Amino acid sequence: MLDTVFRPTASTATSYALPRWWFHRLLGAVYVAAFVSLGTQIAGLAGRDGIVPAGVDDGRLQAVCIGGAACGALLAVGILPLAVLPACWAGWWWLSTKTEPFLSYQWDALLLEAGLLAIVLAPAVVLDRPSRAPDPPRVGVWLMQWLLFRLMFASGAIKLASGDPTWRGLTALTFHYETQPIPTPVAWYAHHLPAWFHTLSTAGTLSVELGAPFLIVAPRRARAAACAALVGLQAIIAITGNYAFFNDLAAALCLFMLDDDALSRFVPLRSSFVPTPSKNERGGALSRAAAIALAAMTVPLSLFVFAGGLGVELPGWPLLTPIARVMAPLRSVNSYGLFAVMTTERPEIVLEGSNDRQTWSAYEFKYKAGDVNRRPPWVAPHQPRLDWQMWFAALGRFDDEVWFQQFCARLLEGSPAVLRLLAYDPFGGRPPKFLRAVLYRYRFSAHGPAWWTRERIGDYSPVMSLNPPRSSP
Repeated sequence: MLDTVFRPTASTATSYALPRWWFHRLLGAVYVAAFVSLGTQIAGLAGRDGIVPAGVDDGRLQAVCIGGAACGALLAVGILPLAVLPACWAGWWWLSTKTEPFLSYQWDALLLEAGLLAIVLAPAVVLDRPSRAPDPPRVGVWLMQWLLFRLMFASGAIKLASGDPTWRGLTALTFHYETQPIPTPVAWYAHHLPAWFHTLSTAGTLSVELGAPFLIVAPRRARAAACAALVGLQAIIAITGNYAFFNDLAAALCLFMLDDDALSRFVPLRSSFVPTPSKNERGGALSRAAAIALAAMTVPLSLFVFAGGLGVELPGWPLLTPIARVMAPLRSVNSYGLFAVMTTERPEIVLEGSNDRQTWSAYEFKYKAGDVNRRPPWVAPHQPRLDWQMWFAALGRFDDEVWFQQFCARLLEGSPAVLRLLAYDPFGGRPPKFLRAVLYRYRFSAHGPAWWTRERIGDYSPVMSLNPPRSSP
């Protein structure tokens, strides 16, 4: 019978078949979201007429996105996991090498690292059924737990190691909801909560990030409580900010804090479940050998990268140089830690075009702050990568942002692929003769109907044109 609720026996209580099975399903969904999201933008970002051309045919870029999404969908339903996982990883890796700086976010790096580790956990089956899920190589589970520890602990430690006064003074969340790249509507309400609430929630964030990761190796109940705390933190981040697939992937990694017995209490499966010991799995010996080999290469290197991200230099780095040279091109051993220094103000770039240098009309982006009356969007797991890059550009200088200069050039050329990344083109596809970037300071409004208020800071760029007037001799 396949209609009984899973109840592990003593022999299965320490297996990780269900966490592995669920992680691969969720990882497949993340791959689908990542490839589909990028596929809708890649022509404008890195195509022939895009902002930063990748130097390959547009059709090839689109084909990799489509193929990656298809492989992710197969993984999500459990078809040929050992075949589609390497294909997903290779597709995302190739795109990351062709679309810089637009695929340089921490979740892009996390997807590469988690995707590589997931390969050694994959069973060699045609259909990955939960009722026959094999217990994965324990070394592979430890690698996932080590990744989770580095991701979560570094996120808290780097905030304090940076010396940022808002984190040390517990005022960071007073600013965060308003100044993050693309807030959700809930962020507006969160921003207006009392100061004492922001102080407590900042302390709570640091406590979870710094404390919960150490419970990965604690007894089962403590691990379950820590898992709930970490997933809860990711849920709060997700409802107040649009961080692409980061929160989904981070929460999925938390599954490896639970064994079969613990996970079955949260997510019961109406199926007879008898995890197959990995030693009896077809190809199990090869999977274990691959996991051990991967651990031998990645764990020492990731330890040095992890310590270096926190400002700690460990001895013996020259011994790892050969491994580092091999692993560096794979982009799959990374450092983590978001918002090490809290942004306390929100500068925004507004792009304006003109045909006479007298009357200026503004372009409107799809998701980033612009029109003060437009509600902040719900957009994750999609990531509008141009909008995100605009947030970072506003914190820097025009002369240093080469990609932004190229973006402006494409607008002056009237590139259809780039214009499709925008919500509104005031010139209806016919490029203006002149373009300028103006810097504004945005703040959440105190009350409706507007969501934002803004004040002009000054010019971000000089007036630009494709054919600047010649100076008189």
